[in-house]
Amino acid sequence: MSTAMNFGTKSFKPRPPEKGSFPLDHFGECKVFKETFMRCLRENNFDNSLCRLQSKEYLECRMERQLMTKEPLERLGFKDLMDEPQTENTEAKP
Repeated sequence: MSTAMNFGTKSFKPRPPEKGSFPLDHFGECKVFKETFMRCLRENNFDNSLCRLQSKEYLECRMERQLMTKEPLERLGFKDLMDEPQTENTEAKP
């Protein structure tokens, strides 16, 4: 019976998800990107190295819509796929 008396003393404190877990896309905001990525995986025998561009676009969609924490793409392993800054052509024109 003593356990019944202590039942209300413990309180549950919610905590944010650990890194790597994120909310489901209940409204299908990134569904097109996910389907493109999944199609690429199926077509390439699930070799994800061949679908990195689609993966990057899917993660960008999730970050833009706050379905996951914004992270620099370099930290997510996409440094080589980053858009390089446009430089003007400095060659002399004839």
